[in-house]
Amino acid sequence: MKKILLSSLCFLALAACGGESATVSCQNQYWDGTVGTCLPAGWHVVDRAALDDRGVPPEAIIAFQADEPFSGQYATVTVIREPLTRQMTSTEYSDASIQSVSTVAGYTKVDSESITVDGEEVILHTFTAQPRTDEPKTRFAQVSAISGMTGYTFTAATPVAVGNTLEQQVLLILKNMTMKDPKAAAE
Repeated sequence: MKKILLSSLCFLALAACGGESATVSCQNQYWDGTVGTCLPAGWHVVDRAALDDRGVPPEAIIAFQADEPFSGQYATVTVIREPLTRQMTSTEYSDASIQSVSTVAGYTKVDSESITVDGEEVILHTFTAQPRTDEPKTRFAQVSAISGMTGYTFTAATPVAVGNTLEQQVLLILKNMTMKDPKAAAE
């Protein structure tokens, strides 16, 4: 799991928003048949070819990125897929993910919040770390859950000092993580 976290972080281009506050709401329901979430206005799905061009490993199955840069960087949320070697619950997988990232260089827990993903309680874990010494310390927010024998982790990365609007956009994406078709769930 640590390898997957580090590989997912290697390509993230990050951005911060200013201190302004804006209402953040779902503008686009994303569902690809495997994972889904809700995207706020000003975010898009990164084309797989672009991920391949950046050298992103195949474990990163999708990325969402802000349309507008801030200080020349773009906010990005990646989704990593990991085959499980044993049956486990989303709660167990979430706990294991938190344990794994706690070993990353410069790790400091910032916050944790219990949320529900597909009916199971997991932790939205926020922390700072510096996985690469040649890059600045970064703030990460992460949610992990399972579907069958596959684990999924949504990871957002931002500067340590994050603006309210960007934080709300990232939380909207993470808190709407699902591995169930939203249209089928609504019926």
